[in-house]
Parts: sequence; structure tokens; C-alpha cells
Amino acid sequence: MAILTLSNAYLSFSDHPLLDYANMSIEAGERVCLVGRNGAGKSTLLKILAGEAGMDDGQLIIEKDRIIARLEQDPPRHIEGTVFDYVAEGVRELADLLKEYHQLSLKIAQDYQEKTMNRLSEVQSQLDHFDGWRFETRIQEILAKLGLNPDIALAELSGGWQRKAALAKALVCEPDLLLLDEPTNHLDVDTITWLENLLLEFKGSIVFISHDRAFIRRMATRIIDLDRGKLVSYPGNYDQYLQQKEEDLRVEALQNELFDKRLAQEEIWIRKGIEARRTRNEGRVRALKAMREERRQRRDVIGKANIQVDNAVRSGKIVFEIENLSYQLADRALIKDFSATILRGDKIALIGPNGCGKTTLIKLLLGELQPTSGRIHTGTKLEVAYFDQYRSTLDPEKSVMDNVADGKQDVEVNGVKRHVLGYLQDFLFPPKRAMIPVKALSGGEKNRLLLAKLLLKPNNLLILDEPTNDLDVETLELLEELLSEYQGTVIIVSHDRQFIDNTATECFIFEGDGILHKYVGGYHDAKQQQANVLAQKEQQQPKREEPVKENKKQAFRDSKVRKVKLSYKEQQELKKMPELLEQLEQQIQQLQQEINQPNFFSQPNEVTSSKLQQLAEQEQALDDALNRWAELEQIAEGGQ
Repeated sequence: MAILTLSNAYLSFSDHPLLDYANMSIEAGERVCLVGRNGAGKSTLLKILAGEAGMDDGQLIIEKDRIIARLEQDPPRHIEGTVFDYVAEGVRELADLLKEYHQLSLKIAQDYQEKTMNRLSEVQSQLDHFDGWRFETRIQEILAKLGLNPDIALAELSGGWQRKAALAKALVCEPDLLLLDEPTNHLDVDTITWLENLLLEFKGSIVFISHDRAFIRRMATRIIDLDRGKLVSYPGNYDQYLQQKEEDLRVEALQNELFDKRLAQEEIWIRKGIEARRTRNEGRVRALKAMREERRQRRDVIGKANIQVDNAVRSGKIVFEIENLSYQLADRALIKDFSATILRGDKIALIGPNGCGKTTLIKLLLGELQPTSGRIHTGTKLEVAYFDQYRSTLDPEKSVMDNVADGKQDVEVNGVKRHVLGYLQDFLFPPKRAMIPVKALSGGEKNRLLLAKLLLKPNNLLILDEPTNDLDVETLELLEELLSEYQGTVIIVSHDRQFIDNTATECFIFEGDGILHKYVGGYHDAKQQQANVLAQKEQQQPKREEPVKENKKQAFRDSKVRKVKLSYKEQQELKKMPELLEQLEQQIQQLQQEINQPNFFSQPNEVTSSKLQQLAEQEQALDDALNRWAELEQIAEGGQ
């Protein structure tokens, strides 16, 4: 049964409607990918489904008591409070309790007061009653995985980190319908894999927009295509959709060709009738008028972008020679003793988690930062074009054409002058669209505009920082073709696995603690080589023996918590020790069972590394808890 139904939806802001009496429904438990060209209205449709935007006509029916959560395409703005406070809002009815509990816990840790402790106990009782602890745990787990500090003010975060907070807010409430607008933007590959696993276990329905083809292939159980105001459902996976969509467009083109031929014949007939002053068949005349109106109303398929690079003079053979490069930021080594040679024509992908140093390496190569040690030799005749993922070179108040031509009417492309409106049409901006301010564009249109501006500059070194964010699949594939044929050198920062596979000839992977390694090939080739290297190292290391803990654990189980002269806080801590230790032991046992499975080490390296790290952390937590229990017992005995 459908949990949501959209019937005869109509919405128009200009000559062509975004929704032209469109229909769709979402069934319980399915994961639907909404696809379509940039500017087609996908984000607007998600707002309508969430009840946050209206329609000119049509009906939205949602089953009673269904909870809907939406991740916006753009980061939240002008939000006060901490990250925890903002994310807790996703739980709605428990938000105030969770926020108060978190604030009181921080206050108690800094300054213990009996009054505060009493209020904390009241809040804890209410959370017990409403089963709020699972949400508190879920918030903390998601924030930890996304690398977000729960206690920092949301306003202090960059746009990318604010968007991660928005993702956390959408995930915590466990809604019946989750609406995700480009959920993988600003996430590193490991976090994308974690998100995929989380969403695959999600029990509700999901409607998502994504440019990440690997993400779509793994997630989608059905595709809904938004094309020229109409919604068409394609059962099956993404590859089946691509095949059927291609066939549908072929049939449409054939039907249009036959229609246009018949229309042309009727136009000849009507003209001849006028010339001969003959009595005309009025029914045929009415049919011709209807055909003219049908042709006028037809929305033709949007053409493909025509992306070209203005190539500069060839650079020298060696573009960058990196020798024993190190870069230290405060006490943290971002890059440690790294050497590499980048040659003309290389296409290098930089891969690693957010904050690992990818942008730092680019700034070092461009001379914007100086290394702590080592050297970088820069080749000759370099002309750099830099694609910035935050679109800082675009002025949101200026029009599309003024951002490209800076008020001029012409631009120069490969030595030939062209009118700016004609050039922008190559990037799918019709004249009317070229006149509007940049702030009115969709995310994908902004990226297309940035490409149009960037590629006007003659270059032989392209540096692309997350170029695929928000781009529709057609433009993405054209960009891949352009890069494969590009004669210069390319350095890419991207978390789009298929994009890296299709463009990169070599990968530099940040492996933690400032260590970088080079691997030949695209993303999957590089990760396989990395896994092989790590497996060899692991085989060479002696197995670590498990520390003996049974005596301590048994002693704790046999002991009874006695009434002692501890502080109230310490009494509460001691009282909860049995439950804490039992939880830790269960978690360790579960992890050990997973790791002992025969096929465990055949999984991707990021999965096995994560599980091994979790086991080490849980074992350390158990040791710490046992030591703390012994410490509290000692205090209690001394107080008798």
C-alpha cells in the first residue's frame, strides 16, 4: 500500500512547468532514486513531498501518522545552538528532553551541584519512560561517524560540515519516509559506504536525489524520472533504467519525426487551398489547428552540453617533482615524507577522509603553502585552472552571463570570439536562463556555470575539487569524456567512485597519520592494491594475545554494590557499572564473532579496518571500566 501519493501535480514558475500534471506514489520499504536534468525541479519536488512547498494544482495524500524527514540540498543557515541541539531537533517530540539532558550532563561534568543532579535524574526518568535513550545513543553514534563535535556551535562550522549536521538530523528520527537531496555531497568514501549500509538497514521508505552512480546502483530499488514536467516510474535497478530510458527517447524521437512530417503536409494543403480559393474541409482545418497547438506545447528533449577546453601551450614533461614532502599543522602531521613525480598527461585522484590533507596538498603544489620539510619542484609553462567545490568565484547577485563575461557581450574560446549567450547555450543555459541571478540556480546549474567560467581560461593543468557535486548524469558523463581526451594534467579531489574509475590513471591515498601511498589505476584498482599490501603486512605481524581479564570480571560479578560514603555522582556511577560492563562484553563478543567469520577478510579494506578498530576501542573501554570499578570500590572501602 502506498504511504504517499501525488496526483495531477502542477507547478510553474516560468514558460515551462516544473510539474505538468505529474503523478507518483511511494510504497512502504522501497528506496526510490529521483533522477532528472539539473534545474528539472527535483529538489522542489522533494519539498512538496515533505509538505514544505505548495503546488498550483494537484493533491498530495500521506497516510495518517506517517513521519517524514528531509535532507536539504544546501546547508542550514542562521541556526543558533550547538550541533547536538540542532541534530536533536530531528527527534521532534523528544528534542527538548534530549537537549536538556545533554546540557545538564556537560554542566555536571564542569561543576557538580546537587540541584543540577536532581534535575538530571528527573530528565533521565522521563527519557526512560519515553524510550529516549536509543535516540540519544543514535545521535552520538551518527555524530561520531560523521566526525562532528556535538558541543561546537553550528554557526561556527563551514557549509560542508553544516550539511553533515543536516544529514545527521535527517537520520536520527527514524522516519517512515526519508527524503535525501544529494546525501553523498561533502562525504568521504568511507562515510559514503557507512551511509549506504545504514540506509540499507533502514526500515522505512527512502526517496533520494544523487549524482553518485555507484551509490544509486547499490541503493535504488526503483527509479522515478522527472523529465519536462512528467514523472515516469522505471521498476528495477539503475542500469535497467538507463536502457529503457534510451529506448523511450528513441521511440519519442521517431514519433515526433512522423508527427512533424504530417504537420508539414497539412501546412502545404492549407496554403494550396488558400491559393486556389477552394472551399476547405473545416474538420481538416480544425485538426490542423490542433496539430499546431500540440507542436507548440511540445517540450523537446534538452540537448547535451558542449564542453570544450581552451588548451594552453603544452607544459614541460615534469609537472611536479615531490621530494620527501612533509607538512605539519600544529602538532598534527598532515603529510609525512611523501615523494612522487607527476608527469604531463597524468590524471591523479586524491583519496582520503575529510580533513586528511587533500586540499593542503593542492595548496602546497600551487605554492600557496610552504612545506615543513622537503621540496616541490614545479615544471615549466604551467597554466592552472582551479575548480573550487564551494563556488567562491561565483557572485550570487550577478546574472549568469555577467559571471562569465563580466559585463561584456563576447568571450574568447580557443582563440575565436563568441557571443556570451551562444557560449552559455553550450552549457545548457538558454538566453532567458542566462539573465537570472546565480542565487536562483540549482546546485547542478551552479556547477555547470563554474565549469563554463573555468574552461574559458587557457590551461594545461586542471585541478578539480569535487567537480561532480550536483551535476546531472549526462553532464557528468560529458565531463568524463572531456577529461579522458584532455591533453594536459589533471588533479582530482572526488568521492565519486565511478568518476575516479573513469578518469584517473593513478591514485594518491591518504592512509592516516600523514602517510600517502601511490597506486596505479582508478578507485577500485587502487583499493584492491591497498588491501593486498595491508593483508601482507598483517600476515607478517605476530598475533596479539588476549589479555587475561577473567579474574577481574568474575570478581566484579561476585561483588555486591554496598552503601558507602561516596559522592552522589560516584554512587550513581558505581550503581551503573554492572550494566556498563555487560554491554561492553556483549559488544566485544559480537565483534569477535563477525571477525571470526571465514569471509571477513574478503570484504573491502574499509569494512575490515573499521571492525578491527571498533574491537580495539571496545576492549580498551572494558579495561578502563574495570579499572574505574576497582578505583570506586577502593574509595568505598576506605569510607567505611
